[in-house]
Amino acid sequence: MTEVSAGWRSGLSAEEAALRLRRDGPNALPSPPRAHPLLVFGSQLVHFFAVMLWVAAGLALLGGMPVLAVAIAVVVVLNGVFSFVQEYRADRAAERLRDLLPTRATVRRDGVAHVVAATELVVDDVVLLEAGDRVCADLRVGEGARLSVDESPLTGESVPARWSAGDVVHAATYVVEGHGDAIVVATGARTRLAGIAAVTGRASRPRSPLARQLHRVVRLIALIAIGVGGAFFLVLLGLGRTGAESLLFALGVTVALVPEGLLPTVTLSLARAGQRMARHDALVRRLEAVETLGATTFVCTDKTGTLTRNEMSVVEVWTPQGVVMVSGEGYRPDGTLTGPADAIRATAALADSAARCSPDAHSAHEGNHWHPVGDPMEVALHVLATRAGVRVPPRPLRRHPFDPRRRRASVVDVDGVHVTGAAETVLDACVDVPPGTAAAVDDLTRRGMRVIAVAHRPAAPDQGHDTERGLRLCGVAGMEDPPRPDVADAITSCRRAGIKLAMVTGDHPGTAAAVAAEVGLLGDHRFVVTGADLPDDDAALGDLLDRDGVVVARVTPEQKLRIAHVLQQHGHVVAMTGDGVNDGPALRTADIGVAMGASGTDVAREAADLVLLDDHFGTIVAAIELGRATFANIRRFLTYHLTDNVAQLTPFLVWALLAGEIPLAIGVLQILALDIGTDLLPALALGAEPPNPRTMRGPARTGGLLDRRVLTRAFGVLGPAEAVMTMTAFLLVLVAGGWTFGADADPELLATASGTAFTVIVLGQLANAFACRSEARWIGRVGVLGNPLLLVAIGFELVMLAVFLLLPPLPGLLGGTIPNALGWLLALLVIPAVWFADTAYKVIRAR
Repeated sequence: MTEVSAGWRSGLSAEEAALRLRRDGPNALPSPPRAHPLLVFGSQLVHFFAVMLWVAAGLALLGGMPVLAVAIAVVVVLNGVFSFVQEYRADRAAERLRDLLPTRATVRRDGVAHVVAATELVVDDVVLLEAGDRVCADLRVGEGARLSVDESPLTGESVPARWSAGDVVHAATYVVEGHGDAIVVATGARTRLAGIAAVTGRASRPRSPLARQLHRVVRLIALIAIGVGGAFFLVLLGLGRTGAESLLFALGVTVALVPEGLLPTVTLSLARAGQRMARHDALVRRLEAVETLGATTFVCTDKTGTLTRNEMSVVEVWTPQGVVMVSGEGYRPDGTLTGPADAIRATAALADSAARCSPDAHSAHEGNHWHPVGDPMEVALHVLATRAGVRVPPRPLRRHPFDPRRRRASVVDVDGVHVTGAAETVLDACVDVPPGTAAAVDDLTRRGMRVIAVAHRPAAPDQGHDTERGLRLCGVAGMEDPPRPDVADAITSCRRAGIKLAMVTGDHPGTAAAVAAEVGLLGDHRFVVTGADLPDDDAALGDLLDRDGVVVARVTPEQKLRIAHVLQQHGHVVAMTGDGVNDGPALRTADIGVAMGASGTDVAREAADLVLLDDHFGTIVAAIELGRATFANIRRFLTYHLTDNVAQLTPFLVWALLAGEIPLAIGVLQILALDIGTDLLPALALGAEPPNPRTMRGPARTGGLLDRRVLTRAFGVLGPAEAVMTMTAFLLVLVAGGWTFGADADPELLATASGTAFTVIVLGQLANAFACRSEARWIGRVGVLGNPLLLVAIGFELVMLAVFLLLPPLPGLLGGTIPNALGWLLALLVIPAVWFADTAYKVIRAR
């Protein structure tokens, strides 16, 4: 430690750091223990649906139907295999997505600050800590540093603790306030966090709200299936049927009503949506947030980096000696200053003081471009100093980092006090403010610039924030951060979708309003309010803000939290963006917390449900669209499953109501073949249906998954259409073959008629799959080519139909053979029949 202490300001050399990294390994926690795959697979065989089917298999075995018992067992195992594969893939996908989260640390190596991956930290590295940073290793605080650290991730203590020189701060905690250097004392598996993680990793994950809702739907359907099956079992016994016949019927009814493929379909749909969002640079940290995103009705967005490029550059400086125009490209250090000589010298002095307030901010050259290291605004001031020819300033003796409440930062060094910050807060601390300052600030903000005031005091004052008094104004700098080019289109999409927008920012109201107007966010009412002017009454605040295109400027973190809360009280599903450590509470309170992945703090990213890897407002809109599409897809395949259940149940009901005077059109084994063999892949393909042009038109549907519209389509339109065509085709084939009502059917004729009924249901579900692609548009407008996965699934469905009808011994086991010519004609008619019923319903509903 002596060598490191002597070189505290320079840190380790790059060569030494690389050597220690190879010796000690990466700064990463060991992979958490995972349940053995066989145990995970076993759990898929004992959930509610599976247990119910195991009981059915046991009853079939006791009833002397071993083939049926084996078939049901095979269905349970196949369903378990599929669910296991999807859960395994979802876990691995979540691991890959977690790797996308940018976890970084700023270290001093060879005397220069570098941003490195947290995994590259090594013992004795000198880490530069700022408010908002996540501590990525166990660190000993350096001399002169005073930090306020949130240890709640480790201790649960909600009040931040104060740490000073010599104290150890632990990995996974957060720096809430302060600034300072610290040295790494433990990494990876040797940190305190590693011991806690070993226990935490064994904890089971709670079930998400969406999963709970789905399981309620599943249990309701399952209980109905058991109840209906049991009731008919008793009715048939009362009518004099044998126990075997009654049990066969009851099992058929129960199995017909159970949507075996529902849960794996939902799992795949959510996982696929999460992966698609990741491809759009939107990282969903909690899978259930996919559905919540689709229900968003109000978006509160920040300005810098979200609506703008977050490429700050000083373009104009006002000083008492005159105005200086600054030219240069991005964060490149070269550029020119144009203006009166006295004003250029004053600009250099301003830039000197500003650069001292952010000693570690600078631009770095990588590849063919320059990028900021540190806060973009501070880097822009550092670039201004470089362009003005300012030498590297001395290290500060004491530093007060930027405070969002005071909205300014300051340093004390050998030359005195230097202060930067929002114009009004810095001017309040100045004496003898030069005339024309207010007009200059107003002019710059009116033109949409971010205005930073810089002040200086030569004498080294006493310690504390009272040092920021009696300052002399150096001048004000106007920064431009150009809007992102496609933000206007994204804002238009939000409004077309019935989503209200508000800009909630700490910037000057003039700057915020100018940018909001430029990108089209500012509403026609041009309502702009500052945090200080917000009413104290929550009801009044909700009434004030519940409008589209509001701009709220100069907000504090507490006000941002309150805004999210009152909008929720007004019935909104609120998405709130944030990037700072103080945004954490608001991000947790909002229904969807959206953090900046590229420029945001670790605190904000950990608190958020959605992380924008590109800090782009348009990415929020794309994620909302995918969330809506996912919700619609779940409703699509629910409709698809329930329609099939109606068609499968009807033959059993007709057989029972007519006391067996007509044969049973399909058997239990055929139902199992339909559910697993032909229906599953089209349902999965509907779960991957891409967003259509109507997805972002009109407000979000916030009702349940099983509402009146789904039930009406499944049980009142599509299901009856399939059921009528199934029974009609079955009976016509029987009658054409010489069967009469009440007579026993010839076994060969019955097999042909049953195969026809089976084919009708398969082709009816084919038509149903295309009909379910839209709840409002008929098949002619939707088309059949928009979902390639559905075309593949339909092809597989037809192949399986041929297998079940032709490949021995399946026709004999299932009880249905290939239809005759009449059967094929009747089976093909089900496609236009289903489409006609669906179109008629949609036309009537539209009128």
